[in-house]
Amino acid sequence: MFAGCIDIGGTFTDLILYERGKGLEIMKSPTTPGEFERGFMDVLALAAKSRGLSLGDFLVKLELLVHGTTVSTNALVEGKVAAAGLLCNAGHPDILTLREAPRKRAFLTKIDYPEPYIPRKFTCEVRGRIDAMGNEIEPLVEADVVAAAKHLKTCNVAAVAVSLLWSIVNPKHELRVREILQEELPGIPVTLSHELNPVPREYRRTISTAINASLYPIVGAYVSKLDQALRAAGYKNELLIANCVGGMMPPDEIIARPIYSVMSGPTLAPIAAMQLTTDPNVIVVDMGGTTFDVSALRDRQLVITPEATFGMDMLGIPKIDVRSVGAGGGSIAWVDAGGLIKVGPQSAAAKPGPACYGKGGTEATVTDANVVLGIIDPDYFLGGQMKLDRAKAETAVERFAKKVRLGTVEAAYAIYTTSNHNMIGAVEDITVNEGIDPRDSYLVSGGGATACHIGEMAQILGIKRFMIPRFAAGLSAYGGLISDVRWEEAATLHETHVDFAVERTNALIDRLRARGRAFLDRAGFPRARQRFEYAYQGRYLYQSWDIEVPFTLPGDRLTEADVPRLAAAFHQMHERIYTIKDENDVVEFTTWKVRAVGDTGGADRRGVDLPKQQGAPSPKSRRKVYLGPKQGFLEIPVYQGDGLGSGARIDGPAIIEEPTTTILLLRGQSAVTDAHRNYLVELAG
Repeated sequence: MFAGCIDIGGTFTDLILYERGKGLEIMKSPTTPGEFERGFMDVLALAAKSRGLSLGDFLVKLELLVHGTTVSTNALVEGKVAAAGLLCNAGHPDILTLREAPRKRAFLTKIDYPEPYIPRKFTCEVRGRIDAMGNEIEPLVEADVVAAAKHLKTCNVAAVAVSLLWSIVNPKHELRVREILQEELPGIPVTLSHELNPVPREYRRTISTAINASLYPIVGAYVSKLDQALRAAGYKNELLIANCVGGMMPPDEIIARPIYSVMSGPTLAPIAAMQLTTDPNVIVVDMGGTTFDVSALRDRQLVITPEATFGMDMLGIPKIDVRSVGAGGGSIAWVDAGGLIKVGPQSAAAKPGPACYGKGGTEATVTDANVVLGIIDPDYFLGGQMKLDRAKAETAVERFAKKVRLGTVEAAYAIYTTSNHNMIGAVEDITVNEGIDPRDSYLVSGGGATACHIGEMAQILGIKRFMIPRFAAGLSAYGGLISDVRWEEAATLHETHVDFAVERTNALIDRLRARGRAFLDRAGFPRARQRFEYAYQGRYLYQSWDIEVPFTLPGDRLTEADVPRLAAAFHQMHERIYTIKDENDVVEFTTWKVRAVGDTGGADRRGVDLPKQQGAPSPKSRRKVYLGPKQGFLEIPVYQGDGLGSGARIDGPAIIEEPTTTILLLRGQSAVTDAHRNYLVELAG
C-alpha cells in the first residue's frame, strides 16, 4: 500500500511516494500553469507507471494523499482574486486603507500609498455598535444590511466579508448580518471575522476576513475540481490539503477557510527538517524554479509569525514564518539602468522555462548558467528523463554576456554568484536581522537546484555544517507526507499575571479544546490519535505588539501555581526575540489558542536503511566545472549518488549526482552519507 504527498512548484510538480516495506521515492512532472490539476494527475500517472499499474489500480492502493497547493498564493501575488465586498461599522470604511502603518525599508520614500485590498466602492457601512465589554450600545440597523446587499449585487461580487467592532466578545450583529445576506444574496459565501480570526486587532481581523472571502471561490473551485478528478480516476480515500500552520486539513475545511492554504507548500519544509535532524536550531532553505524560501526551527519549535505580509497588506493570521525571494532555477538574469547585474524576481517558470529546456525560453536563467559552468549535466537532468539543450543555454548566456561585456563563462558565473547572494540575503533576513548568528545553526538544504549553490552560500555565511537530504528536491512534499492534520482555535480573553482569573481562562480553553476535538472527530480521527497543543499571545502591559508563547497544560487544566510559569515563559520568549526582558513588569495575556492535532502515522513513513558502504566510493566519471576566476575550469570527479551506501565519504571539489538534484562540493567540504543517504556536509578536518 502507498501514501503520497504532492507539492506543486513553479516549474515541477513533486510527488514523494511511500510504499510500505520499500521506503520512499521522488517523482517529478512539469507543472501546468492555469491547469494545476493536470500536472497533479500527471505525476500520479507517472507513479502508477513506475509500479506497472494503471492509474485506477494505483489509486485504489493509495491510502493517503496530501497536497500542498499554490493556488491561493499565486492568486494573491498576481492580484487575481475574486471580487469581494466588505461590511463594516458606520464610520470605519477606511480600515483597509489606513492599515497598521506597515513597516517598510528605510529609504522607500517615493512609494505610492497602496489601494485598499477591497476597493471603497465595494465597502459598505452598517449602523449598530457593540462595545469592548460585549454590550449592545446601538442596535443593528438591518435596513443598512439590506441596502448593502443590493449594492453589492450590482457590483457582481463573488463573496462578502463582514468585520464589525468587538464581534469577538459578542458576535450577535455579525451573525444577524450573515442571515440577512444569505436571504438577499443566496449562494454568495459570507466570511465572518469572529469565526475566522477572533483577535482584538481590527485591521488584522478585517484584512484576514477580506482575503479569505476573496479566495473562497478560487480555492473552492480548485479543490472541488481536483477532488472530482481524483474520484473519477478511482481514488477512494481522504485527500488532505496543507495549511500554513504546519499541518493538513480535509478539503471541506480548507474550502471554508482558504486563507489557511496561503504559502502552505513552503511551510512544510521545516516540518521535514524537524524529522531529518535533532539539532535544536536549524535554518531551512528551499530553492525551487521560481522562489527561494527560508524558514527556521528555534529550540526545535516552529517559528510562528503573526505579521506575514503580501505586498503592503498583512495576511492577518499567524503562520509559519517563511521568507521568500525571487531566486529560483528559472530566475532570469538582467541588467538594471545603472549597468548592474540582477537575477530575478522575474522567472521563466514552467512555461517557457529556461532556455536549456528547449520549450521556447530565450532569456538566460540560473539553470542555464549552471549548465554552461558544467555543474549540471544536460544528459542527466532528472536522472536522464529530461535532456537539456546545452547549445541553447550557451546562446542565452552569450546574449546576456554581451550586455555586460563579459565572456560567456564569466557571465554565467556572474549569474551564479549573484543568485547566491540573493539567497544569502534571505537567510540573513531570518537570522542576522532577527539577532541570530547563522553560524550557530545547522543548515538543511532543500529544493532541486539548491545543492548546486549551497556550498558557496555556506562558505560566505560561515556555516560549517549542513545537510542535503536525499530527497532535497521534494523537501516540502516530504514534510507533507509526515505531517499531521492540524487545526487552530483561538479566542480573546484579557488577563494579567497579577490578577489572573484561573477558572474563567480554563472555561475558555475548555471551549476551544471542545471545538478542536469536534474538528478532529469530523476528520475521522479516533481519540487515541488526537492531541492538543496550547499557546497564548502576550505582551508587557501597555506594549503595542503581542508575541506568541507555547505552553504545556498538564491535566488539561490551569492552576494558580501555573501562572508564574506562564509569565516566566513570556519573559524567556521576549528575551529570545528582542534580547531583553523585564521580569518586574506585568505580563498581559490577550489571546488563547488550542491547536488540535490528528496523528496520520507520518512518523513511520521513513526510508529503508541502506547497507554500509564497502570501501571508498569510485567516481563514475570526471568533468570540467568552472569554479570561479581563481580556479577556472577544473576537472573534478563525479559520483553516482544512488550507488552509494551509508557511511560513504566524498571530499570536495566533487559533484554528486542524484536523480533529482546535483550536489557541488567545494574544496574543504566533505560529505558523509547517513543510513538514508542524506548527505551530511562539514568542513574537512
